[in-house]
Amino acid sequence: MKKVDIKKYFWEYNAHALKEVEKILKNPLHPQFVIKAYTFLSRCDKPKEVFEVIDKEKFIENWPKIRRYWLKRRQSEDFLYWWDSIYEVILKKKRVKKIQKSYINKDLKRIGEFLKEKRLEKGYNQKDLALKTGLRQPDISKIEKGKINITLETLIRICKVLDIKEIPLS
Repeated sequence: MKKVDIKKYFWEYNAHALKEVEKILKNPLHPQFVIKAYTFLSRCDKPKEVFEVIDKEKFIENWPKIRRYWLKRRQSEDFLYWWDSIYEVILKKKRVKKIQKSYINKDLKRIGEFLKEKRLEKGYNQKDLALKTGLRQPDISKIEKGKINITLETLIRICKVLDIKEIPLS
């Protein structure tokens, strides 16, 4: 992947200053981070390029500070609203993923625990079940802990071996 040339956004800087700006943009704790991030964001409308220079998580954490600084400056407001919308979209995606993941994890864990219970009732260890289903023992372990999202085909194979007709989901 080609590295972003920040020179096109910090055109007034010499080579030494550009290296310093790159370091600052990697470190949100630097006292100049908000100012340099503001300059960068007010000149760039390409999230892909920005997130190659500023880590997306660091952007999310620091956007409120950058935004406050930006509002004080009262410049490039179109870019401000653009980055505000990017920030909101990223946050919304994170929230949706987090909610989906928590629901999926609870269900997968419940199913995994049920499968483990049935395996133990049959007197099988994980290796036995793996051999009978054509899976690997570490995968059986992850399934039972609810750590991986298995396919319906895999679930059916396990259920056939363990003679499971129904799986309670609540």
